[in-house]
Amino acid sequence: RTDRSNITTMAISYNTNSFLFILVLLLLVPINHTLNSDDLVSELTVLRSRSSTGVIHLSNRLLWQILSVPVPRPFTLLVFFDSQKLHSDSEISLPKLKNEFLVLSSSFHTNNPDNKKFFFFDIEFQESQASFALFGVKSLPHICLVPPFAIDFERDSIQMESSDIWRHAESMAEFVEAKSEHTVGTIHRPGFISKKQRMCIIALGLILSPFLVKKIVSGNSLLHDKNIWMAGSIFVYFFSVSGTMYNIINKIPIAMMDRDDPGKLIFFYDGSGMQLGAEGFTVGFLYTIFGLMLAFVTHVLIHVKNRNIQRFVMLLAIFVSFWAVKKVFYLYNWKTGLGPIYG
Repeated sequence: RTDRSNITTMAISYNTNSFLFILVLLLLVPINHTLNSDDLVSELTVLRSRSSTGVIHLSNRLLWQILSVPVPRPFTLLVFFDSQKLHSDSEISLPKLKNEFLVLSSSFHTNNPDNKKFFFFDIEFQESQASFALFGVKSLPHICLVPPFAIDFERDSIQMESSDIWRHAESMAEFVEAKSEHTVGTIHRPGFISKKQRMCIIALGLILSPFLVKKIVSGNSLLHDKNIWMAGSIFVYFFSVSGTMYNIINKIPIAMMDRDDPGKLIFFYDGSGMQLGAEGFTVGFLYTIFGLMLAFVTHVLIHVKNRNIQRFVMLLAIFVSFWAVKKVFYLYNWKTGLGPIYG
């Protein structure tokens, strides 16, 4: 069994300058509380307002300012650790995970516009190796929550489990609400098309509408073809029962690479914590087979006059339908860990 939550990459190595910087920080912080907590909160609020998603870019200097504030600090941090060099690695999909983090931050600030006690940060390895070392980050992806009382960021921070990271913004929100006193609220995702694209589609529709109306009135259009309606109905049915809309909204991959064998793809994930697109398509295909058999028997087979043919096709339809339903139960029990009861 391959569990995607076990994926870790990039053994991070730090240069001498990073450790020197950390040493200076540790020496200065206990004796130099020069920055007022309210001033820092005001600065973080301004930085957050300049970001469209509410995520603040964390630098070594800004981290030093946070460290210089006496504990307990008046705010909590959630930090996403990033590396531009790993954005091309399809196995960990850092850009996709970061986008989910941005959705989480944007949703939090949409639901809590006046909250000044919880801030979202992202930090880049090539820019801030010293800060990575201070947090003790050894691999990516990595997201951690820094509570107000944290002194040693490596020891006192709460690391998000890999399973929560891979399960998108909704699972990240559950982590935040479980590990802090803050509520994220509803996750708001951007629409499929932009406002400009919507305007173009509306304009194109208005231009073509006279031609479409003329064809519809004359009865010479695809809308009058029963085969088109039948194919469309089957497509909508498959689209509904296969979870395709969920896959599109959450950008669920069809398959993922096997960590133990990079040349192999995994189409069925063993565990209820995650579902791949191929799993939904398979169940949708089985449901569609069952629906087509039922439609064939009730709308086509009744017009066959030969009783023997009717009985044979009926038995065949029952066998195929039973097989399809049996496979759905088998996949469900395997996925949930109940065992192949109907295998």
